[in-house]
Amino acid sequence: MQRSAVRPSPVFYGILALTVLGGALAAFGDVYSLATTHRDPRLVAGIFILVAAGWALSLTLHEFGHAFLAYKGGDHSVVQKGYLNMDVRHYTDPVLSLVLPLIFLAIGGIPLPGGAVWINRWALRSRSSATWVSLAGPLSNLAFGLVLTLSVANITMPEGLAAGLSYLAFLQILAFVLNILPVPGLDGFGAIEPYLSPQIRETAAKIRPWAPLALFALLFALDPLQSAFAEASRWVFDSLGGSERAAYIGSYAFRFWQH
Repeated sequence: MQRSAVRPSPVFYGILALTVLGGALAAFGDVYSLATTHRDPRLVAGIFILVAAGWALSLTLHEFGHAFLAYKGGDHSVVQKGYLNMDVRHYTDPVLSLVLPLIFLAIGGIPLPGGAVWINRWALRSRSSATWVSLAGPLSNLAFGLVLTLSVANITMPEGLAAGLSYLAFLQILAFVLNILPVPGLDGFGAIEPYLSPQIRETAAKIRPWAPLALFALLFALDPLQSAFAEASRWVFDSLGGSERAAYIGSYAFRFWQH
């Protein structure tokens, strides 16, 4: 791939800088203040900024992964669409793709899929290329989560920063487990779709806009399903070496208005 094809935008660097700022604030915050009525504003603000900006950063990497593999697989239209610039505005609708997922994240802790890139799958060279294009997104979440958990486990850092990074890492695992499900409209189904019969693909196309919404509704409405989803995510998180205690502290600080 030509080096000039990938040009990270100032927006990407801005989100990265905001994530770092949140991490710096969290690092200077007092975790033990969460057990009192006088919570350290540096900790609360830092973890909130770190997680919110970090989620926007992960959304960028998720959609860039789709676009990068599509380019490698033969769809060069992603260059003209700006998908290789790592500008989150090219992947999203501001309300549906950023604001709404953050609201759901704040309410229930389930990270809804955000952006979307439109791939010309007819331009892809093979079915395997189409599969890897679909898998690139959730695998980027898994890789991001792994980097964060390894950082917390192997680098000595303030507890506030470790809590924020751990919660952000756990959200990446939630996003991976959710997106890898073989449900029309999610990346897991996109990975197997090239190998399905035309009849199944036609049926899937009809329900694709509604299937993820139905899944999210079931996750919120059915406690056993939500528990199974959470347990699967915790198993992956634990397998990567994540700290559930630190992630819980990060979650608690992020949703400060609920306590």
